[in-house]
Amino acid sequence: MTEFGLSTAVLSTDGDRLYTFEYAALVTETSTTVIEQFVQVGLIEPVGTMLHAREIARIAQIRRLRRDLGLNLVGAAMVLDMAQEIAQLRAQLKALQT
Repeated sequence: MTEFGLSTAVLSTDGDRLYTFEYAALVTETSTTVIEQFVQVGLIEPVGTMLHAREIARIAQIRRLRRDLGLNLVGAAMVLDMAQEIAQLRAQLKALQT
C-alpha cells in the first residue's frame, strides 16, 4: 500500500483542494507520463503542477471512453466537452424557464 505525505494535496488560494500528478496517476490507474501528455495536448488544465479533483475525474472519464468505446484522445475530449456544454445549456434553459 502506498502512503502519501502531506504534499499529496494542498489548498489553492481560492480554498480548492489540489492534488499532485502522482496522486492523480494512482487513483486513475495511469502514469504521470500520460497525465503530462494530457496536459501538453490540452485535455486537462493543471494549476502549476497540481490538479483539481475535476481534472482527475476527467482523466478517469477519458480512460473509460478510450477503453470502453475505443475512442482516441481527441474523440474522448470532444465527447466530454460536448457533455459539459449540454449540461450548461440545460442549466441555462432551466433558469430561463423559471
